[in-house]
Amino acid sequence: MADNSEPIRVAFVCVQNAGRGQMSTAYAERERERRGFEGRVEILTGGTHPADHVHDVVATVMTEEGFDLSNRTPRAITTEELESCDHVATMGCSTLQLNASAGVTVRDWALDDPDGRDLERVREIRDEIAERVGTIRRNRGEP
Repeated sequence: MADNSEPIRVAFVCVQNAGRGQMSTAYAERERERRGFEGRVEILTGGTHPADHVHDVVATVMTEEGFDLSNRTPRAITTEELESCDHVATMGCSTLQLNASAGVTVRDWALDDPDGRDLERVREIRDEIAERVGTIRRNRGEP
């Protein structure tokens, strides 16, 4: 766990890192900036089997909210990276097996995969993510 001198590390993980994880990260980055936590909260995102690019439908619905995801590239995330985090939010698709002694709090948000969904359903998923990220505890950064 991070002490007062170390940043709190939060990760958002999904299989492809091309939808839910990217949306969560974008909202979390905005929240971090709004709350002035730039030096206090580190945000990671990744997938267990990353795609080549962010899903087009995800980029479209996030543009509606003022986010440009066109320059983001899905990436793999390692168990070591996740075990260095204080909090990990999975999107309902993870089979993570983290070392219990690492002290990581894992929450499964159980969100539908936006890949292949119509715009309206992806907007609903986006809005649910925005709500969840907006309620991250102010003092601990916990998803």
